Amino acid sequence: MCLGIPGQVLDIVDDENSIAKVNVSGVKRNVNVGLVRPEGIAPGDWVLIHVGFAMSKIDENEAYETLKALHTMGEVYTDELKMFNSSQVE
Repeated sequence: MCLGIPGQVLDIVDDENSIAKVNVSGVKRNVNVGLVRPEGIAPGDWVLIHVGFAMSKIDENEAYETLKALHTMGEVYTDELKMFNSSQVE
């Protein structure tokens, strides 16, 4: 199962190709933010990530509530984080 997981934008690492480094529960990973660029995206913003793409921009409260709900899913969520961790940038 693939989940949409909240991540916080740390930096835009490749402006031309819309790539940002995000922090997802302690895992740093590059994701494509091209779909949310029209809304404006900057370090500190939160996005909902699915298969390497930021699908939508969310506010901090929504990010924390989503993370809280994901934690209740137990193994499904921890498996998803393991997959993220295996592709960790830093």
